[in-house]
Parts: sequence; C-alpha cells; structure tokens
Amino acid sequence: MRAETQSLVDEIKQAISLLRRHLDWDDAVKRLEELNAAAEDPSLWNDAQRAQGLMQERQRLETQINTINGIEQELVDAVELIELGEMEDDKSVITEAEAMLVQLQKDLGKKQIAALLSGEADRNDAYLEVHAGAGGTESQDWASMLLRMYLRWAEQNGFKVSTLEYHDGEEAGIKSATIEVKGENAYGWLKTESGVHRLVRISPFDSNARRHTSFASIWVYPVVDDTINIEVNEKDVRVDTYRSSGAGGQHVNTTDSAVRLTHIPTGIVVACQNERSQHKNRATAWDMLRARLYEAELKKREEKAMAEAESKSDIGWGHQIRSYVLQPYQLVKDLRTGVESTSPGDVLDGELTPFMEASLAQRAYGTETEVEDVD
Repeated sequence: MRAETQSLVDEIKQAISLLRRHLDWDDAVKRLEELNAAAEDPSLWNDAQRAQGLMQERQRLETQINTINGIEQELVDAVELIELGEMEDDKSVITEAEAMLVQLQKDLGKKQIAALLSGEADRNDAYLEVHAGAGGTESQDWASMLLRMYLRWAEQNGFKVSTLEYHDGEEAGIKSATIEVKGENAYGWLKTESGVHRLVRISPFDSNARRHTSFASIWVYPVVDDTINIEVNEKDVRVDTYRSSGAGGQHVNTTDSAVRLTHIPTGIVVACQNERSQHKNRATAWDMLRARLYEAELKKREEKAMAEAESKSDIGWGHQIRSYVLQPYQLVKDLRTGVESTSPGDVLDGELTPFMEASLAQRAYGTETEVEDVD
C-alpha cells in the first residue's frame, strides 16, 4: 500500500475512533440492548409519553451505531480491495479503492459534524443575549459590533432572527440586546459562544488615538419546545413592566409594554419588549425564562459529565473565550481551542463557523488546550 494511502487509512481510523469516543460506544451498545428489551414489553405503551421518548432514544442510538458500523465495514472493504489489486497487479482496482477511501473521508467529515450537533437541545432554536461590559461607550460600541457579527453569521447560514430586547448605549452602541435565532441546530452551533469576548483596538472615541481594551458578554440558551416540560413556580418570579426603548421604529413604545422577569432562587433575569402588547411580551418572557432554566440544567449535566471525564471547560458566563485584536496587528484568537484568524474583518462580518466547529469538537472529544491570550 502506498504511503499516502496508508496515511489516509490511518486518518479514517482515527476519525472513527473519535466518533466511537463521542458516542461512548460500550455504554451506547448496552443502552440499545436495554431499549430493545423494553420495546418488547407490552406494558410499555401504558405510558405513551414515556414510550415515545424511549423509542426516539432507541432510534437515535440505533442510527448512530449502524452508521459507525457501516463506515468501519466500508473501510475494511476498501483496504481489502487495495490488497486484492496489489496481489493481481491491477491498477484500476487500486485506483477504484483509493477513490472509495477519499469519498469515505469526506463522508466522515459530515458525520463528525452531525455527531457534534447531537446534544439534547442542539436541534432547537436559540436565544442569544449580548451585554456590554464595564467601560461605558467603548464596551457598548463593542457589544453592538458583536450583535452585528452574530446577525451576519445567522444570515449567511440561513437562520432567521427576531429582536426581543434592545437597549441603546448612552452615546453609541448598545447596553444589551436579546435575539432569537431560528433554524435547525441553531442552539447546537451557537452554544459554545457563551462567555466574555475581548476587543483590543485604537479607540474611535479617544481624541488621543490610544489603544483600548473592551469587554462584552454573550449568553446563549435553547428555545424550549413543547416536548420539554419546565415547571416554574410563579411565586418565585418577580414581574416588572417598563417602557420599551431602542433604536427607534418598532422598538419604541409609549406605554409600559416591556416585561422583565426575575427568577428569585437563581437570580436569572430575562426581558422582552419586541411586541407592543404587554400580554405578548409577558408570554415570550416566560418562554425565555423556562429556556434559561433548562439551559442551566443542561449545563449542570455537562459539567458533571466533564468532571467525571477529568476534563474542564472555560465556556461559561464570566470566562473570557476569545480575543479580537485590531491594533497593533490583526488577529482573532480563541483561548479555548487555539484557533486563529488573521482577518478580524471577516470574523466580525460573520465568519465564525471554524471557531464553533473547534469548540464543539473540544466538548465532544474532551481535548484540552491551554492557550495564552494576545495583547
């Protein structure tokens, strides 16, 4: 076998190994056996909701296991075909088998992305909040740049976006904003963006043209659909109404139609001012609160799982995840994965997918990267 072909075979084997690791292969096979046994129990459908959940889990696991088994068999077939071609000195057979390997590698890339987006809520729509950090106008302008970055990313990837809450900055930019991103796997793609984003640039607001560092925070959580039941005690929630504000037009209202909910036990706060109707804003705010509580539960589960795997992650609120340096040089650097771009303009114009893919892979496969920040 040619050295180039052997290298390709080794890469495919490594990718298969990563897929197995992500699935927790032994546990997945054991769980599928349990689900198959449960499916044969006539009493299962006495509880239709539980039965439906088990059947969905069974189908998902069966599909994932069969996919990996199929890829492994394709690899075996291709390698055997190459060996046969070499034995018979048939170059056409070898060429055909090598083409099979190239196609298998391409298919594996797609399977890996699909595996990275197989979390419990990954298929859901997402809420994304932007909050300016301390620093007044500088941070508020940076927050508006981040909001535009995510709007451009959503547009480029076919997602629909609606604005739920928007507060102008005092001189420029925004103090905060909340958008809803709608589309398949919206939460799956965006979930690793939660954290503190740091900007270094020559300030356009400084007459002395000095370099400034600004911070803004992103928080992403899934929209909860009808299949997920999140109970919230109304006694635990403080409801405040206030007058909408924003960039003008539909964001401005002359009545106290905006609604803010504070979940007292957790301190979680959500707000909605998108509609002129207080009733509609209140309903949306309750949906957002349930989603935030659900996201908090997902995060607890993930942190527990990662702790058990002796892996840590700095992706949460209050942790700096990425630096965007515009002066004295051009660089965007993810501090979790080490992924870089020397074209900040493209990143701020929505070119975020490479950063997202790397962060998803780090979560899925438990790799740990220590990266120094950039000045």
